[in-house]
Amino acid sequence: MARRFRGSDTFKVDAKGRVSIPAPFRRVIEASDPDWKEGLRPNIVIVYGPDNQDWLEVYSMEAVHEMDEQIALMQRGSPERLMVEERMYGQSLETQIDDDGRLTIPQKLREKVGLSGEAFFISAGDYFRIWNPGAYEAKATRRSQKLADQYPEDFDPRSLLPPLPQKG
Repeated sequence: MARRFRGSDTFKVDAKGRVSIPAPFRRVIEASDPDWKEGLRPNIVIVYGPDNQDWLEVYSMEAVHEMDEQIALMQRGSPERLMVEERMYGQSLETQIDDDGRLTIPQKLREKVGLSGEAFFISAGDYFRIWNPGAYEAKATRRSQKLADQYPEDFDPRSLLPPLPQKG
């Protein structure tokens, strides 16, 4: 199972599209790249998805290899596999983190999600998302309002987790 990203942070994006990756995220990226060692640049995959997606997803190599195995188990030629392949292979970019812990986001991807002065990073388990901070705030507000209508104020989201399989 891929290592997990945790936390969120906002960083400046420079004119060349370079943005620092949160240090804890970099540690996960390095530990999850089987080809990385001190002195080398760790690899990641950015999935930019369809035009209506407002964020970029960034996966460690361990998470990508895990997904590759899952995709290979899907029925070849099925609509579901074709959809996942298009997104994870066709709408993605393999790149590296530079020696200063920065990611260079290509201009077309910055324009796609509206990144200019700042980028908001938020973990999502085995990947993290990069958002325009304002777009994230608007989406989070809408989601919070929707959840407030659906669940009581003191609702514990851990109750939604399935039970772990019994050991032994």
